[in-house]
Amino acid sequence: MNIAFLCRHYGKSFRGAETYVRELSSHLSRLGHNVKIYPHIFSGIDKSTQILISTNGRLDAILARFWCLFYHAKLIIPGQSGPGIDDRWNLWCFPDTFVALTDFQLYWARKANPFVPIVKIPNGVDLSKFSPLIKPVRINIPRPIILCIAALTPAKRLDLAIKAVSRLKTGSLVLIGEGDQKDQLSDLCQQLLPGRFTITSFPHQHMPAVYAAADLFTFPTVPYESFGIALVEAMASGLPVVATDDPIRREIVGVAGLFVDPADTGAYAAALQKALKINWSKKPRIRAQQYSWSKIASDYDRLFRKLCSQ
Repeated sequence: MNIAFLCRHYGKSFRGAETYVRELSSHLSRLGHNVKIYPHIFSGIDKSTQILISTNGRLDAILARFWCLFYHAKLIIPGQSGPGIDDRWNLWCFPDTFVALTDFQLYWARKANPFVPIVKIPNGVDLSKFSPLIKPVRINIPRPIILCIAALTPAKRLDLAIKAVSRLKTGSLVLIGEGDQKDQLSDLCQQLLPGRFTITSFPHQHMPAVYAAADLFTFPTVPYESFGIALVEAMASGLPVVATDDPIRREIVGVAGLFVDPADTGAYAAALQKALKINWSKKPRIRAQQYSWSKIASDYDRLFRKLCSQ
């Protein structure tokens, strides 16, 4: 089939939506689909496209709906924005299918627009790339190393991770990402974690070795974040997780981590300390196996065939 993705920042940044498009498009190509990626609806989309998958919201999503009607294509919108105004807008564009990433989002989407077909297909991880067997990069700060990979923006609440790690007697925090809060977070680390932190970024192809260098992964994001691909990458790398206590993170991480209100600094620090002492064995890796991109691409392939047979 001829498949097209709309992804505004593809090739310019490496956040969740861009990772989703890169990995899914690659695996769909392996299944024999002809896949192209465009930044927006005005990019000269191939008129033979049968399935259009839009990660762009707002006006671009509305125009994608009209484009599909005119060229007789099927529109799929994955819920990468998370329960909130953006995905509510996407649902009211009446795509042929809305893809919920979790059960929580599935139930929310059905209430937001009960007239749109909705399926659940999560984001995933390449289990051959992210593995406990990968040779780690060298990070010259005291162990244990607590890792957090996220955009350096307010919604990720990375300041809460800094404050919690500062309560620990030993250990360091590694923040990987780019964003407007970089200088602010660096200043806070200098104040609370002198000599016990690193804030940097790596090309995505080097990230497996970064995960391999850590002892624990933490993710203090806001409760309405849609997924968090870094969570499944961390678990695939064998890392246990300490994450925000909300239905989405509980569904993704399951028995491979602990959950806490990151705004409670004392409780957050205690959860990090407890997680570092637990023998997690293979639980994180086993948990990640249900999020294989190969399986997820097969789920999309079945969805495409169902839509095109209608």
